[in-house]
Amino acid sequence: MELEKDILEILEKNSRISSEDIAIMLGKEKEEIENTIARLEKDKIICGYPAVINWDKTEKEGDYVTALIEVKVTPQREQGFESIAKRIYKFDEVKNLYLMSGTFDFLIVIEGKNIKEVSSFVSNKLATLDCVLSSSTHFVLKKYKDHSVIIDENTPKDERIIISP
Repeated sequence: MELEKDILEILEKNSRISSEDIAIMLGKEKEEIENTIARLEKDKIICGYPAVINWDKTEKEGDYVTALIEVKVTPQREQGFESIAKRIYKFDEVKNLYLMSGTFDFLIVIEGKNIKEVSSFVSNKLATLDCVLSSSTHFVLKKYKDHSVIIDENTPKDERIIISP
């Protein structure tokens, strides 16, 4: 189990690292690392290898918006939140879906071409689900850090003079 944890931590920081390099880092054989990774993939512990992309530095800049949608729902009898989650995550627009504690039940992350497209998703798909009581949509203005990766290190520093008593 310790080997699995070490491999997962390494892959979480850099999913492109070779199994040979992981083996060297952990003092193990390459085959043992490859077999462990294959088993972790088969067991759905490793679910994918997404790249973290700063879309603001590409041609896609301005072509999309990211929205965080807080949703309150009525849990389904004998099914709880699971059946609702399945209905929501099947929408293509949904990038992430989390069951939350606090004042709302779910947090949905979606991307759309513009605010109107996000609005259309909320009003025509999400709000029409009979279990949805209310929602609150927030738009991401700028990403500073995503998946533990600092997106823009050129963020201007606060140059105000610190005054202490």
